[in-house]
Amino acid sequence: MKILITLIFCISLISCKKETSNQLETDSLEISKDSITVNKDSIIVLEENEFKKEQSINIKRASILNKKDDKAELKELVLSRSFIKDEECYLITYKYPYLNENIKESYANFNSYLENDYLDIKGVEKAILEEENMNCDPTLTVDNRSQKKVDYKIFSLDDKLISVLFYNENFYSGTLHPSYSFDCLNFDLTHSKFMKYEDFFNTGSEEELRDILNEVLSNKIKSGDVYYDCWEISADDFYSSKDNFVINNLSVEYYFADCVICPSYTGTFSVSIPLEFLKPVLKQHNSNPLL
Repeated sequence: MKILITLIFCISLISCKKETSNQLETDSLEISKDSITVNKDSIIVLEENEFKKEQSINIKRASILNKKDDKAELKELVLSRSFIKDEECYLITYKYPYLNENIKESYANFNSYLENDYLDIKGVEKAILEEENMNCDPTLTVDNRSQKKVDYKIFSLDDKLISVLFYNENFYSGTLHPSYSFDCLNFDLTHSKFMKYEDFFNTGSEEELRDILNEVLSNKIKSGDVYYDCWEISADDFYSSKDNFVINNLSVEYYFADCVICPSYTGTFSVSIPLEFLKPVLKQHNSNPLL
């Protein structure tokens, strides 16, 4: 009888172990299936995010390239020149305006500054190599090289002044997307000299102008003209960019680098302020072309 009971117990124990083992295998299989589902979802999300980033890059580029300027109207005055440095590790491309010195000899002031100071090819090369922290990586392909591309838009104010917007597209190897930055120059055609903030606006008016700029930006956010997740510009960002504006007959447009006033994906880099809003801060002087 004891032998029979012992035998029955052993059979039950073996059956329990087998059932437990089968259950574990089933659970493991279900977990594995869930893991596969999660991984597939993750891949889909990553692909969607990458697609949105590509879209934003195209929107950003188009917002600059499609911006209308006065280049056609200024074709007698402004000649376009370009410079290309194509190396194994990097590509530098500059397009820039060159004023016709046959119209006025003193336009050499503008041309000399651009070619000798602004372009700064050697400085750009050094910065790229320092950023890359390399001599030259032979595994880089043509498409994966570091690239700096500079092009421009130009605007005129009643034949008194030209405003140049340089837009810089910077792409470093190892990064997925380029970044954008801007430089603005205002040149007085009458006196052949560059003009700064203080030539247009009252000395010490930076905070007042920043308030005007932020009010315009805030109204655009509320009206839906720009993305709701943009933000007001800080004092530090404004002071470092206070000369970074272009002018036309209707407005002063301030330009800022990626992520200064809006997230990178929005493609929003500038705030245009109607001239009538700027009356309280305009310098009251005959030399001010905005009056």
